[in-house]
Amino acid sequence: MKKPALCIVTPALADANNGNWQTARRWAQMLSGHYRVRLAQRWPDGDAAADGTDILLALHARRSAASVAAWAQQAHPGRPLVLALTGTDLYRDIATDASAQRSLALAQRLIVLQDQGPLALPEALRGKARVVFQSSTPRRTLAKTTAWLRVLMVGHLREEKSPQTLWAAARLLRPDEGIQIDHIGDALDTALGEAARQCMRDCPHYRWLGGQPHARTRERIQRAHLLVHPSHMEGGAHVIMEAALSGTPVLASRIAGNVGMLGADYGGYFSAGDAAALAALLRQGRQDLASGGAWLAALQAQCAIRATRFEPAAERAALLSLLGELRHPTGRQPP
Repeated sequence: MKKPALCIVTPALADANNGNWQTARRWAQMLSGHYRVRLAQRWPDGDAAADGTDILLALHARRSAASVAAWAQQAHPGRPLVLALTGTDLYRDIATDASAQRSLALAQRLIVLQDQGPLALPEALRGKARVVFQSSTPRRTLAKTTAWLRVLMVGHLREEKSPQTLWAAARLLRPDEGIQIDHIGDALDTALGEAARQCMRDCPHYRWLGGQPHARTRERIQRAHLLVHPSHMEGGAHVIMEAALSGTPVLASRIAGNVGMLGADYGGYFSAGDAAALAALLRQGRQDLASGGAWLAALQAQCAIRATRFEPAAERAALLSLLGELRHPTGRQPP
């Protein structure tokens, strides 16, 4: 039997190499055994096969709004339409942007990327939401030095990631405290890039490494004692998942997107924007490392429990279940 055709619309394609693209590519690979999958930046896109598409899965309520509207109203009313929501969707756009709100209303299913995501939706729409945790491959924990605390932040320099919180924390730490901070990410904002360079000049224990290849970034995550994730807006951070799958505990801002990834009772939170609290946790990590590492091990154990949610088999099963609901609404699915 011919496999149904699925079009995944992603506002960013391979040249952007951002979270949307990585998610779209991974989902295409996961679903290719069950669907004929193609990736597109918009729908329709002039592909002759577009008219034969059975299901549309669009990423981003605002940026894919035109594709969602075209599918739902111009071409294929009633055919399955799934919308995957990002952090800027959930925690900014759907509150104020009419096109994003329209996308929510038109979609038959809404994908959110962490446990707290449905709570950000209007109550009337929460029944359409399904949680699909993103995934990656587990990595073994690499040897970690005991000479100093190795801290890593992975995130492009943009306001949503709040790199300013990390820089302010670095300035509260003395260079001789045994805490080394590395920061990976491209400067998407030139002013933030200059701020990172100024922090390096002011703080010899902080290094901004710019963008790095994914394999090298994963290796640095594996070798770090702590991953710092200070975002003030997040839909479900890929890097938190990668840290948990690498045996590296996380210090994260207590925002919904991070709590939905790590759990409400996780022990490594600080208030968003609170550089003093972050600096205090980094000092605690350094002292703990010198005294045997019990606190770090406890955080790692909590991350390991959550890591089971971030495995590829779980993500694939969640996607197939969601799409199966739309293709077989009576609940009877073929074997």
